[in-house]
Amino acid sequence: MSGLEDHRIRSIETAYLKDRYPRYVGRNSFGKPQAYGGGLPILIVTTDQGASGWGVGRLEPDQSARFLDAPVAGLFDAATGTVEDARVLDLALHDLAGNILGQPVWKLLGAGGPREIPIYSGAIYFNDLEPEAAPAGVEAVVRSCRQDYEAGYRAFKLKIGRGFKWMPPEEGLARDVAVTRAVREAFPDCQILVDANNAYTVAGFLRYLDGVAGCDLYWIEEPFKEKRDDLRRLKEHMAKLGCRALIAEGEDRTERADPPTKYGGYTPAHVDTLYALAAEGLVDVFLLDLGIVGFTRWRHIMPELAAAGIKASPHTWAWCVRPRLVAQLAAGVGNVVMIEGIPGDTAGLDYRSYPLVDGRLRVPDTPGFGLPLIRERLVDSPVPATSVASAAPAAPAAPAASPVTSAQR
Repeated sequence: MSGLEDHRIRSIETAYLKDRYPRYVGRNSFGKPQAYGGGLPILIVTTDQGASGWGVGRLEPDQSARFLDAPVAGLFDAATGTVEDARVLDLALHDLAGNILGQPVWKLLGAGGPREIPIYSGAIYFNDLEPEAAPAGVEAVVRSCRQDYEAGYRAFKLKIGRGFKWMPPEEGLARDVAVTRAVREAFPDCQILVDANNAYTVAGFLRYLDGVAGCDLYWIEEPFKEKRDDLRRLKEHMAKLGCRALIAEGEDRTERADPPTKYGGYTPAHVDTLYALAAEGLVDVFLLDLGIVGFTRWRHIMPELAAAGIKASPHTWAWCVRPRLVAQLAAGVGNVVMIEGIPGDTAGLDYRSYPLVDGRLRVPDTPGFGLPLIRERLVDSPVPATSVASAAPAAPAAPAASPVTSAQR
């Protein structure tokens, strides 16, 4: 088998994939409906020996020339990842190296984690408020959970914070409580996570916790802007209620690091604040976004988090492929408490090598990321997200694309 030093970059192609969610996905506390999914750009790297790899990414036309004819070994090291100057090709190079070496990415990373990782559905939005002309009510959220349960999920992250923008505050709080209780009643053996996208005040969120006492929340994500005194109040109130939920923070950022730091697009100040809060027992899980940080940087950050006793769950919304990438990271370096799942399918990919059974996603033994492209299903221009105007939330959700068999590749 040839090594990385035997391969040079021959071409870099740009293409696009198109996601399709299994149902219309509504709003969160501040954003517009997610509808049925959209597109994502990818880069396909091929070597002079015919090996190839691909990954999510963008490349300006004038950027590709500097990588052509470059030795793969000069851009990527199996032990440390992609060199800084080639981070735009980070995911593609991981896939390429795995294909060249005949190793799955998780083995390149050290095989330090489990092959099966807990995963939750991150697509439980405000479908009770859709369609606007005749809102479907609480049962619509329960139906969304049931659809994902049938797909293999055993944990659901409920978006809350309806009173921030979409409902009067008291009505919104009452609806958040009603939704949480309805899901707990319908799925007594499943884990419930809640995410307010920083929509609550501290006092309002403590009232929400009072309303859902006994619902056994698994984690609480970004209830309000992370401040030491506010999180301390939250923890004290949780203790009074007997709530043992994990506190998950850090996805949202107020400043963008440019140029990137060791945390990618997050500033050191942002991450230092999270570390300080975690040291006081006020934050349990870091949610830094997979793409904002970057795959190679996550490889190096994860051991530091583990040493500090902090769990991670890299943010993945809204591309269906990204939970599989986090699964490889989790199996490779460990310390991922749970993966953010995105129910749906992607034209051009076949996800069946990543089975989801009883709430756990299993990573495959196949080389690279184990997601070979079905080239005839790729598109060569950007795919916009499904527009709200063209979507039809009142109608039955369109089914996800059928998996493509090996005979169709």
